[in-house]
Order: sequence, then C-alpha cells, then structure tokens
Amino acid sequence: MLLGVTGVLVVALTGSAGAAYRTGLIDDWFGDDTSPPLVAPVPGFTPPTAPAPRPVARRAPSPRPSPVAVRRALEPALQDPHLADLRVVVAPLSGRPVLDLGHGTSTPASTLKLLTATAALEVLGPDHTFATRVVADGRRDLVLVGGGDPFLEGKQPTDGPARLDASLQTLAARTAKKLRARHVSRVRLAYDTSLFTGPRVDPHWPRGYIPDDVVSPITALWADEGLNPDGFGRVADPPATAAETFAAYLVEDGVEVLPKITSARARRHAPELARVTSLPVADIVERVLQDSDNEGAEVLAHQVGLATEGEGSFDAGVRGVTATLRGLGIGLPDATIQDGSGLSRHDRLDAETLVRVLQVASAPDHPELRSVITGLPVAAYDGSLGSRFDHSPGRGLVRAKTGTLTGTSALAGITTDARGHALVFALVSNHVRYAETLDTRAALDRLAAALTTCRC
Repeated sequence: MLLGVTGVLVVALTGSAGAAYRTGLIDDWFGDDTSPPLVAPVPGFTPPTAPAPRPVARRAPSPRPSPVAVRRALEPALQDPHLADLRVVVAPLSGRPVLDLGHGTSTPASTLKLLTATAALEVLGPDHTFATRVVADGRRDLVLVGGGDPFLEGKQPTDGPARLDASLQTLAARTAKKLRARHVSRVRLAYDTSLFTGPRVDPHWPRGYIPDDVVSPITALWADEGLNPDGFGRVADPPATAAETFAAYLVEDGVEVLPKITSARARRHAPELARVTSLPVADIVERVLQDSDNEGAEVLAHQVGLATEGEGSFDAGVRGVTATLRGLGIGLPDATIQDGSGLSRHDRLDAETLVRVLQVASAPDHPELRSVITGLPVAAYDGSLGSRFDHSPGRGLVRAKTGTLTGTSALAGITTDARGHALVFALVSNHVRYAETLDTRAALDRLAAALTTCRC
C-alpha cells in the first residue's frame, strides 16, 4: 500500500505534525515504518530495479560467536550520546545471548508486531485465509459479511494474478451475476461486522489517534484499511463506507440498491451468493512487517483472539497472543501488552523476548513461522529499511523490524557477521529527545551494522 502526502496546505501540515511525531509517523516522511516495499509478498510480482541484498545468513564455521568479540565490535557505536536508556541483546540463532546490556523492560513500539505475527502464524497457520461474503437474507435482501480481511480493497486491482483479487468491486460483480441468474434486479443491502466485538478503538491508545487519522477503528469489514477513497485521511465509519462502496459497484453492474443501507447480523445459515478471499496469513504477515502496518497487525491480533478465545477483540487478542507465545516456549518476563501493533505507550517488553521470538521463528522445527523472518525489511533495500543503511556495511545484510514512537526507537532482527555467524539482535532506546530522533535512529543503524563487520 503506497501512502503519500501531496497537495497539503501548510496550515494543515502544521496542525498534524505533532500527532505524526507522537506516534512515529514522522518517520513515514523520512522513510521509516510505513515505506512501501519494493518486493511484494504475492507470487508473480517483479520488483523494481534495486540492489539485490546479500545473503542474510551463511553456515557458521563454529557453533557460537565470542561474547568478547561482539562487545568489542559494538563498543565504538555504543558510545554514541544519542543512545539514551539503551537495551542491547545479541544472540546466536539458538541459545543464550552473547551480549546483554541494560536491564528491565522497554517500550517496544512497532517491534511488538513480531509477537502478533508469530502468534497468528502459529494459531491460524500460514495458508489460512479470510473470506468477505455476501449472503441472501430473503429473495431481495443482501448482507455484506465482514470476514476480517485486513487488506480487502475497494477497487479491483489492475495488476497481479486474478486469483489474488480480494476487492469489493469483484465481490459486487460476482454478486450481480448470481442475482441476474435469479432474475433479481433490485435489492436491499445491510452489512454485518459481528465477527469482531468490543470497542473498535483500543482504550490504551492516546485519544488523539483516531481524530488525528493515525489509525483506523479496527473492524471486521472495511475497504483499504479505512482510508478515505478521496486519498486523504481516514473515514469515520469504515464498515458503513465499505457497504456504500459495495452498493455503488452493484449499481454499476446493473443492480438497483435501495438507498437505506443498515447494519444487521446475517442469519446463521443464510445462503452464500458470492465471496472474495484474502491473501494467505503468511503473505499478510510479510506485508504487515514490511510496511509496519498498524491496522493489519491489530486485525491479526483480533483473529488470534477469535481462534483461541472465541472472541475477536483487543483484550482477547492480547490473551491469545501471549498464551500462544508461552506455548512456544517464549517467556514474557514483566511484560505488559495492550495491543497487537505496539501503538500503545503502555506496552512494555524485555528486548530478550524479541530475540527469543526471532530465534523460534527461524528454528528448523517451526517452518510455519518462517514468514516472520522473510517479512523483515532488508537494510537499504525494502520496506521500512528501504531508505536506511545507505553507504553502510549493513546494507543488504541486516534484516530488522523497526519501531518508533515519541521517545522510543528500536530495531529487532537478524544479520550475519564477518565469519558467517547468524546473529539475532534487539536494540531499544527509550527516553529519546525529540530533537535527537533521527540521530538515535542512525545510531541504532550503526550498532546493527557493526555486527556485520564483527569477526565474532
């Protein structure tokens, strides 16, 4: 999903700049957490010309890197004064850390998405998909049923394989075809969002997130993640807007839709007329991690809650994610998790937990979790690292999830040292001063890059 800011009046930009910084969205404009990926996760897509990343991991010549060598390699970068309240954990692909600096929990920001992604793959499976359906509630009554597809589109995509088309336009065309076969040309439309329950806005988020267009209300039905079809901002009621969009496409296909569109729950055994199916969870995870997609992460957490707790909500999602991680042997010492995206400033996590998640996701006995690793942006190549690590030894070697909130900058990922050891790392700096945001981010990049030059 390509996001841009064009034609914005100076007064509007000034008014929104504070909100953008508070949530780390200022990094969108500097190439951080929501930069569009150059490599799409869907099959058959040829990426634009870009420097091919070097292999991230090679067979290590010895089983374990030297803790002394790791510390020596990082020492110069650790002296950077912009690294406030720093937590550093470095480990091999399995086993205890070889370097563990700082102590206690930190605000993880978007690195928390690694936990949500891992739980979603484990619980739902990498091949699982979500369906958006239209059911008949009588001869002329239709219900558009949200299935919790985070990347349901409004308009039919013009590129990519037709089998990957999950759009309201295509769903309308399929519905109209079925209606014509039934000799129905006039219908009443309702929409059903009952798959997800509870509040649409996490109570642990700052109140300004929704009015400042930081994130959309989380719901089982929307188009384009609740972004305004006119290209600016977000809609106030994503499900209602999605239903209106669907109705407009039905009209284009020759079906008259009565003007009043309502919210209603579909009958349990109402016959299905048409459906469109989402990307597999593995591809959704890659896209969420590449773009640091907040809405996508929250929908995945809701789906985890639905699968494990029987309830698609913020609270159930948190319970489901934490229980799943513990079932994988991933400890959560002193953790406080309030959401699935890391947008909450009340989230607290030990950096060693991030390292452990990446170790488990890369382990041979967990192939179902591999998208957590393949979804990590590559330094100076794609996703939220596409414009970082230029002219750096980490270019093409570092793969990492970024994390940015006001006062927090983080990187958690995997790289390879000069001897071929694969190293897993988590770097978190809290209490970052506003004026030093980009300096801190660059300092973390230098730390990660230093691992690639280490003869560990």
